[in-house]
Amino acid sequence: MDEVPRLILMLVLAGAVLTLLGALAIRLNDEARRVRRGLKKVLGAEPHALIVARGRGRGAGFDFGANRMAVAWDTGEWCLIYRIDELIGAELILDGQVAARAHRGEARRALDVLGGAEKEVRLRLIFDDPRHPEFVLVLWQTSDEARRGAPDAEDAVQEANRWIARVEALLRRPLPRREAPAAAVAASSEDDEEIEEAEDDEDETQAEIDVEDADAEAEAPPWEDDEDEDADEDERIA
Repeated sequence: MDEVPRLILMLVLAGAVLTLLGALAIRLNDEARRVRRGLKKVLGAEPHALIVARGRGRGAGFDFGANRMAVAWDTGEWCLIYRIDELIGAELILDGQVAARAHRGEARRALDVLGGAEKEVRLRLIFDDPRHPEFVLVLWQTSDEARRGAPDAEDAVQEANRWIARVEALLRRPLPRREAPAAAVAASSEDDEEIEEAEDDEDETQAEIDVEDADAEAEAPPWEDDEDEDADEDERIA
């Protein structure tokens, strides 16, 4: 009889352990958390601002302290790092049409749509990078309505609009000064050294010429002095 309660207790404990492990696995494999971990790994710090396209495994985040941002796809397995000053614009696209826009050097195009979208909500980040000039986050599609925990169209539009405002605030910042490349500095130093060497050579050459003239005057024959004196006397007589 004593074995039955013990068996029941063991089953209860085993069920609790399995439930805890299952919850932990779900938490670790959560899409947003995996994207956050990927961004944190490449940025070296917790992202200060984060957006995740749920169901697509894509996201983006900022590290304002290091002046960097990163984008992630494949649920954080792959990432790209940019300087924040390489971000030159962002667009909120509703059903294939640009509804809001912020771009460097341009006035912000504010969102004038109060509702959501009918088919799709996209956030397009634009970078000054010829190899990877843009990164698109699909925040909502009609197929998401059947997916559990997915945001609705209005929430996706509001989140994207907040990022448009955030990007506009960043674009108003003055661009940081970029240092000249080391190679250019080295080349300039070499040119200066060559100019200094050429000037030294010219000074040495001029000094040699002056020494030669002085030697020539010192070695002049005595009859030349006599001829000069005779010429002076003739001039006085004349």
